[in-house]
Amino acid sequence: MSEPAPNLPLSPRQLFWRRLRARRAAMAGGVILAVLYLTSILAGFVAPYHYETDDRDRFFHPPILPKFDGLRFVVPRWEQQAGQFKYAPVPGDVKPLHFFVKGDKYLLFALIPCQTHLFGTGEKNYPINLFGTDQFGRDVFSRILYGSQISLSIGLIGITLSFTFGMLNGGISGYFGGRIDTVIMRVCELIMSIPSLYLIIALRNTFPPNISSTEAYAMIIVILSFIGWASMARVVRGMALSLRERQFVLAARAMGATPWRIITRHILPSTFSYVIVAATLSVPYYILGEVVLSYLAVGIQEPQASWGNMLTAAQNSEHLRSYPWLLAPGAAIFVTVLAFNFLGDGLRDAADAKS
Repeated sequence: MSEPAPNLPLSPRQLFWRRLRARRAAMAGGVILAVLYLTSILAGFVAPYHYETDDRDRFFHPPILPKFDGLRFVVPRWEQQAGQFKYAPVPGDVKPLHFFVKGDKYLLFALIPCQTHLFGTGEKNYPINLFGTDQFGRDVFSRILYGSQISLSIGLIGITLSFTFGMLNGGISGYFGGRIDTVIMRVCELIMSIPSLYLIIALRNTFPPNISSTEAYAMIIVILSFIGWASMARVVRGMALSLRERQFVLAARAMGATPWRIITRHILPSTFSYVIVAATLSVPYYILGEVVLSYLAVGIQEPQASWGNMLTAAQNSEHLRSYPWLLAPGAAIFVTVLAFNFLGDGLRDAADAKS
């Protein structure tokens, strides 16, 4: 965004952008999230393998990283040693790392059939497992990328649905008041009075146990959206109570505007600055909600990858001590939640004109 001439005043948008840029943690969080969502969209291309591809010769294989030999990157070949799940590189036996190689089939943007991957060796005996393999010989790095498509998208879709529903109910409640306000607020208080985790598990148990991953994906979005709208409705209702007596609302009412038009075109847009910040800070809770359900084996099911069901392999303490790379999905969750919190804090401070 270009800055105006020094003698011209800054617009509110330019002031907001200047304050946001001054917060390095928020900008770093935004960059991290942009990279995560970009790689999520291009997961099939960036991941060297499909999330279902297994290598039965490499269960619990440690990370295989490319090395630079002075001219190019090469990938060493590993062989299994005496003992269970013990591996060691073969000295001098390497293959060069190539870019844009053919591999497992996938759908780019969920529509276009492709086989080209960003990097790889092109040979099965020289795999590249940046984060090692799991108990089934599947590449953990590839599954994290595919899992991000579910875990990250659930946060955005869930927050969009719940905040839209919450804003509408809050705006209606605050504008009309009376019995409508009483009914909506009592429903909100009922939902908020139940601990979120127990409510999530209770709602999940109302669905059939054996459902497909697509159905589980939609189910999780519905459950998290149902839980999340109440708190937003209460806040927007309080803002609507003050906004409905403002001059621009009274003028719209005097000109014959319908209540629906006043709510959607005048009252709710005035709450956007708060809603955007609140949404950014709330996305991590939706991501963690999916993680909890999948971790408890009542969310996304195998072989579909999500960060939650990938962490089930780390439940075994012996596996955790011997194969620490199984915690890589936990690191992805930690980085994502931290980035959202940094960005949300920065947006909140930048939106505060008194800061």
